[in-house]
Amino acid sequence: MPSIAAYEFADFVETACFLGHRPAFALADGSLRLPAGGDKTLTLHEGGLLAAVYDEFGRRLLSGGEDGRVVATSDGESVVELASIGRKWVGAVAGGPNGAIAFASGRSAWFKPAKGDLKELKHDRTVEGVAFAPKGTRLATARYDGASLFFPATDAAPVSLDWKGAHLGLSFSPDGRFLVTVMQENALHGWRVDDGKHMRMTGYPAKVKDWSWSAKGKFLATSGAPAAILWPFSGKDGPMGKAPLELGTRGDSMVTAVACHPAEDMLAIGYQDGMILAVRFADSKEALLRRGGCSPLRTMAWDAKGGLLAFGAENGEAGVVDIAG
Repeated sequence: MPSIAAYEFADFVETACFLGHRPAFALADGSLRLPAGGDKTLTLHEGGLLAAVYDEFGRRLLSGGEDGRVVATSDGESVVELASIGRKWVGAVAGGPNGAIAFASGRSAWFKPAKGDLKELKHDRTVEGVAFAPKGTRLATARYDGASLFFPATDAAPVSLDWKGAHLGLSFSPDGRFLVTVMQENALHGWRVDDGKHMRMTGYPAKVKDWSWSAKGKFLATSGAPAAILWPFSGKDGPMGKAPLELGTRGDSMVTAVACHPAEDMLAIGYQDGMILAVRFADSKEALLRRGGCSPLRTMAWDAKGGLLAFGAENGEAGVVDIAG
């Protein structure tokens, strides 16, 4: 039976991750909590945290806040400022290959290589999300009525991928062939990067607030329904003409967080009532990891070996599940 080390924080848990072997929890108040082995606290932002992501390229936590700064920590011991734009709020951040970063504030996206100057990429409407392609430094931005693709190290004009509506975040498939956005409406939209072919992913009863690519990139798991919805991306057309997998179906609680296992075809599913299930893709076999809590799950993350799962909820409940017990 899995064992849980439970924690209680005073604010919304925006992002859970592992920094090396240490579980780390970025809170909405701008702090980073590392409770294992003594409760260590780092200040990431003054005034509040607006975005935090684990940068797989640099193996570090990146965050942006109300103080107009982008910062990083890789060890949980110190915080490094990577960029500052004054009193503008930083609402989205992303890490890229070779130490590059990108972030969004208002109608601008910003790009900064590890060694080089900050470059502003202006837009006509608010930039809601940023993401790097898996290889090279191609950068995508989410905006109203679609997405834009930049080669930010050059002065080349961006490629526009258009679809009506508000696009709030985006992600490349691990092989770089597809770009997917999450929309203000209860839907995802995608494009095949080579030719811009559209992919519509609709039918959700609620907004998609979390997603996770499977270990080999064959599936994109998403929240927003009473089951985890997994869209297939192994073929040349992505999910078009194919039915998604539905895992962990419950009639009384919506899925609010998902995290694909780093090596196995298995998914951790977090629900609105705080329950966590682990479910295998092949046979839908379920294992209970957490019975429930008092608040919707917001974030989950596996450690590198896939034996520990960190989670955080909207009311500050958090913990680490050891699946081996």
